[in-house]
Amino acid sequence: MPDLSEVLKSALSLKLEDRATLAERLLASLDELDEKEAERVWALEAQRRLDESHAGRTGAVEAQDVANKAYRLFR
Repeated sequence: MPDLSEVLKSALSLKLEDRATLAERLLASLDELDEKEAERVWALEAQRRLDESHAGRTGAVEAQDVANKAYRLFR
C-alpha cells in the first residue's frame, strides 16, 4: 500500500475538479465514523498540524488572504 506522502503527491497533481471530488469523497468517508472515532481522528490531525507549525514546515495565513484566494478560485 502506498504511503500518505505518495498518495498526497499524486492527489495534488490532479486537476482542480478531480481534487474537489476526491476531497468531497474523503470528507464523506469521515461521516461514517462514530462520534468518538471522529473526535479521535480530528484530534490526531490537529496535533499533526500543530507539530508541522512548531517545526517550521508550515506557516499561518491571514484569513483575508484565504478569503481572497477562495473568491478568485470560485468566481
